[in-house]
Amino acid sequence: MNAIPVSVLTGFLGSGKTTLLNRLIKSGGLSDTAFIINEFGDVGIDHLLVEQSDEGIVELSDGCLCCTIRSDLVDTLTRLLNRDGGAPARIVIETTGLADPAPVLHALMAHPVLSDRLRLDGVITTVDAVNGSATLDAHEEAVKQVAMADRLVVTKTDLTKAEDVTGRLRALNPSARIVMPDAGFAELFDCGLYNPATKTADVSRWLGEEAAKDGHHHHHHDVNRHDARIRAFTLATDDAVDSVTLAGFLDLLQAAHGPNLLRVKGIVRLKEDPDRPVVIHGVQQVFHPPAQLPAWPDDDHRTRLVMITRDLEPDFVQRLFDAFTGKPQIDMPDRAAMMDNPLAVPGVKL
Repeated sequence: MNAIPVSVLTGFLGSGKTTLLNRLIKSGGLSDTAFIINEFGDVGIDHLLVEQSDEGIVELSDGCLCCTIRSDLVDTLTRLLNRDGGAPARIVIETTGLADPAPVLHALMAHPVLSDRLRLDGVITTVDAVNGSATLDAHEEAVKQVAMADRLVVTKTDLTKAEDVTGRLRALNPSARIVMPDAGFAELFDCGLYNPATKTADVSRWLGEEAAKDGHHHHHHDVNRHDARIRAFTLATDDAVDSVTLAGFLDLLQAAHGPNLLRVKGIVRLKEDPDRPVVIHGVQQVFHPPAQLPAWPDDDHRTRLVMITRDLEPDFVQRLFDAFTGKPQIDMPDRAAMMDNPLAVPGVKL
């Protein structure tokens, strides 16, 4: 029996993993593929925004794969291998943007049963050309994602030159192939058997550390907190939101706290067209134009904005959102006071 190839798609928050996955699915290159999507936080959004395939999507949203739910990953892979109708031809695991890939790779390579039936084909890491260098400076997880990759996909090259980050990538991982976002299936997959020896010495060390502490991850963990500074939370409302209100809220939040918005991603019910939601996606000071979907991807038609922030209290963002959407708050200015007041100073923390 031939081992089923498993590819791990990783990359820091907002680097374009879901966009890349959608493009590959539309191209037809991932037929008979099962997708496992891990999200950080209590409300999942990414799995709704991935094009549905014949095999469907498995969402893991009870925590971060690198922290708490590796046993869930093993259970999910086991179910896929034993499902009615046969196992898929390929499996793609999309990690949360905050995931350290080492625990995931160790779980795949060291499990006594899975390692016989699955073959870790390779690690594909997306890197944001705009924020990539700053992200690598600030987050160890991003460094590990790059160092462990077989393929490095440089995204957002329409906004800045790829050369701004590729030199840094080659220094961290000389053996990885660097490709652009329009790379085809053949350039990204079928990497062969994952071989840590082709990476820097740090990669083997990180995997060795995972082997040493294997089985000791059964601690309590808040699924909304990755460390003392990074939090995930969700803003939601049953009411439709007009586009001017939405733009005002995002503009003010971005102006006041842009560097600490690690990711803003959500689906919004607009008053102007409530049957066709728009998708919001932003990273720090860069927000993409809203994209309108032809219909709601599920039965939940609420506006849901998933925020992953650093050093920014969820309560403050929630109160700001409530003020813009018309929910009364004691001792909190409303939308008009913040947007229509000629004395208001843009970017001032409220």
